[in-house]
Amino acid sequence: MTTERVLEKRQFGHRARLALTPTQVRLMDDQAHAARAMWNQLHDLWTMTPRCQRSLTRMDQALRQARKEVDWYAVLPAQAAQAVLKTYFQAWRNCWGGRAEEPTFKARIRSVMSVDIPQGRDLQIKRVHRRWGVVNIPRVGRVRFRWTKDLPVGKRADKDNRITGARLVKDALGWHIAFRVQSLQPAPEPHGGGQVGIDAGVNLPLALSDGNHQDHGRPPRLPDGTADRDKWLNPDEKAKLLRLEQRAAHRKSFRKPKDRGSNRLRNTYDQIKQLRARATRRAVDWQHRTTTNLARTYGTIVVEQLNITNMVKSARGTTDNPGTNVAQKSGLNRSINQEAWGRTVTMLTYKTARHGGTLHKVPAPNTSLRCSACGFITPGSREGQATFVCKNPDCGWQGNADHNAARNVLHLYRMGHALIPAAGRAVVRRTRGVKPTAAR
Repeated sequence: MTTERVLEKRQFGHRARLALTPTQVRLMDDQAHAARAMWNQLHDLWTMTPRCQRSLTRMDQALRQARKEVDWYAVLPAQAAQAVLKTYFQAWRNCWGGRAEEPTFKARIRSVMSVDIPQGRDLQIKRVHRRWGVVNIPRVGRVRFRWTKDLPVGKRADKDNRITGARLVKDALGWHIAFRVQSLQPAPEPHGGGQVGIDAGVNLPLALSDGNHQDHGRPPRLPDGTADRDKWLNPDEKAKLLRLEQRAAHRKSFRKPKDRGSNRLRNTYDQIKQLRARATRRAVDWQHRTTTNLARTYGTIVVEQLNITNMVKSARGTTDNPGTNVAQKSGLNRSINQEAWGRTVTMLTYKTARHGGTLHKVPAPNTSLRCSACGFITPGSREGQATFVCKNPDCGWQGNADHNAARNVLHLYRMGHALIPAAGRAVVRRTRGVKPTAAR
C-alpha cells in the first residue's frame, strides 16, 4: 500500500564567519564601496529622470555605461552590479506596495557594507576540515569560513537541495557570508504538544502561562534603578566599554566643528562597535535557543499583537506641551528595544511552522490589567512592574504580573479571540512513497 508523501520546499539562510587576509579584506571593502556608490548613482538618476521615462531598461543601460567609463567600478563583478539594480527596483516595489519606505541615499558611515553573489555555482564550496570550509568569492579568490552547519554541497547537492546564492556582509566584528539555501524536506506532521500563552516583558523576558518562564538571567536595571543597556556584557567588558567611551569623549573634545575625526578617534569608535556587536550576538543566540525549545515543546503558541513602534515613542513632547517622566520613559524604551520582541515573534513564526505547530496572535489591550483567575479589571491590582494582586474581594489572586498576562493571552485564544494565524508559506510537492514520520 502506497501513500502520498508530502514534501515542502524550504528556503533559509545560514551565516558564517570568514577568515580573510588583509589583502582580501581590502578587495572586499572596495567591492562594497563600489556597490554603495552604484546604488547612489542609480538613485540620483531615478530621481532626476521624469516619471514617464523611468524604466528598468534605461537604468540598466546607464549602469553598463557607467561601468565602462568609471574605472573603479570594475572591481565589482558584473553579476553583483546587476544585483544592485534588481535590489534597488525591489525597494521601490516594496515602497509602492506599502511594505517599506522610499529608497534613500546610502551614506558611507551609516550604511551596511554588503555585496551580493547571485549565482550559487560561482561559490564552489568545499569542506576541507571539521571546522572549516572554503568558498570562492569572485574577484577575491578562495576564502576560508567557519563550518558550523551541514550545507548541500558536492554530492549532496541536487536540483532541490542546493545553495542558490550568497551575500557578503560586514559588521563591527568583520566580514561574514550569508548563504541562501534551498532544500526539499518532508512536511512535518501536526505537533502533538500543548497550548501555551506567552507575554513578553522587561523584568521577565518571556513569561509562559504554564509557569515555565524563560529568563536569560540578566537584570534589566542597575542597582540605582537606571536601565542597563550593556547587560549582555560581562563585568570586564563593561569596564572596558566605559574606558573606551570616556576616551572617545576626551578625543572628541579636541575636534573642531565640521572637522573630520582623527584616526585614533575612529579606532576607539571601532572598538566600541565591536563590544556592542558582541552583546547583540549573545542576545540573538539566546533568542534562537529559546524559540527553538518552545517550538519543539508546544504545538500551539499564542502571543500578543503588539505595536512596538507606538510603545517606544518618546515622551518628551513639545515646547508648548512638554512631557512628564521623560527619563523613566526613555529607560523603558531602551529596555524594550533591547529585548527585541518583534524578532522573537518572527523566530517563533517560522520555527513553529517548521515543527508542525501554529502561532496565533490575540489583541493586547488589558491583558496585563485583567485578573486571570476571576476575569475582572479592578483598579490598583497592578502593583508596580512585577506584582499583580487582585483587589476583587471574592478573588484575591496574586502572583507575577507577566505570568498573569500570559494566562490572559492563552484564555483569549481559547475564547476565540485569535487573529489571523501567522503561518509561513511553503511550496508543496507530492510524490508517492511511505508517509514519513514527524520531523521535530
